[in-house]
Amino acid sequence: MSSEDITPFRMIDIPPAELDHLADRLTRVRWTSEQLPGWDRGVPTQELKRLAAYWTDGYDWRVHEERINSFPQFHTEIDGAHVHFLHVRSPEPDAFPLILTHGWPGTFVEYLDVIGPLTDPRSHGGDPADAFHLVIPAIPGFPFSGPAPDAGWNDTRIAKAWAELMRRLGYERYGAAGNDAGSMITPVLARVAAEKIPAVHVTQVFSFPSGDPAEFDRFGPEEYGRLAFLQRFMDEHSGFNKLQSTRPETLAHALADSPVGQLAWVMDLIRGFGDHPAEMDKALDDDFILTVASLYWFTNTAGSAARLYYENAHQGEETPSRGTVPTGVAVFAHDFKAIRPLAERDHNIVHWSEFDRGGHYSGVDAPDLLTGDLRTFFRGYR
Repeated sequence: MSSEDITPFRMIDIPPAELDHLADRLTRVRWTSEQLPGWDRGVPTQELKRLAAYWTDGYDWRVHEERINSFPQFHTEIDGAHVHFLHVRSPEPDAFPLILTHGWPGTFVEYLDVIGPLTDPRSHGGDPADAFHLVIPAIPGFPFSGPAPDAGWNDTRIAKAWAELMRRLGYERYGAAGNDAGSMITPVLARVAAEKIPAVHVTQVFSFPSGDPAEFDRFGPEEYGRLAFLQRFMDEHSGFNKLQSTRPETLAHALADSPVGQLAWVMDLIRGFGDHPAEMDKALDDDFILTVASLYWFTNTAGSAARLYYENAHQGEETPSRGTVPTGVAVFAHDFKAIRPLAERDHNIVHWSEFDRGGHYSGVDAPDLLTGDLRTFFRGYR
């Protein structure tokens, strides 16, 4: 196989011995001392015990493994790194190529629910003119791409790898969209492949006040409320960011050795962050959380995925100038709510949607809304 070959990825088939090992470890947990109730200090012991018990007796990994395997998977080597990706072509011949990028602690599985409606709208009550060919890669370091062979895999290097991936797939013109880390990688991809990408779509814009008082001239109660929410996140929920951007290897030892520790680490950000209604926990249900934890556990990639934060914090690159590519933003009710004046300072915002439901994993808890917004936005750029 040459370094540019794209080959089918063998079906995921976690060995029975690995499943047995996990089950054994889950019966021999040394639990922490009882904690005070509530999520204020982190994942509550009782909630973690409940989910670990279901992981031991109830959750069926093979069901989720089979679902992932129902989509065509491939792998290739780019810049020395192994890249695993789903490539789902639409039955519509004029479909528009679109690359979707996940974040942390998400994985490529956060997009499984939108694959059908986006690639085959005709079969899902939509307009076939809105069809996409989808490319959904796993970021180097993350489950099934696996650890990158060297340092330096920051947003820019990942974006360059995505541009190369799309070139190898034969896509000369395509859109890009992303969530979480993918919302940061996607605009960078538009800069490194500017001649290929007519527009990008993101579900967060991480634009913060610069210190210039004039930036607040366009702020009203809504903008100040969103700024307060962001401040609360930084004050109360951002410990993972600080640790993963400074000492990811120290964390890696703990997560590689403890499935319950791994579960708590992803669970804290998936379910514990923010104020959200109970129905969101039904969408981001136990099976979703355990599938994410299982993916990291079986591939032993918790530590290598955490390095993304370190690489971005130490990339030493100049702050880019304002983006010029047309950018669409979808703001979901129970996620970071982007502050539009700051987003427009940094990006060429041409489309802005506000939704009254959905959260940080909109591909899972509001796939219909995400699908609809992607269709609407990219109609003008096909």
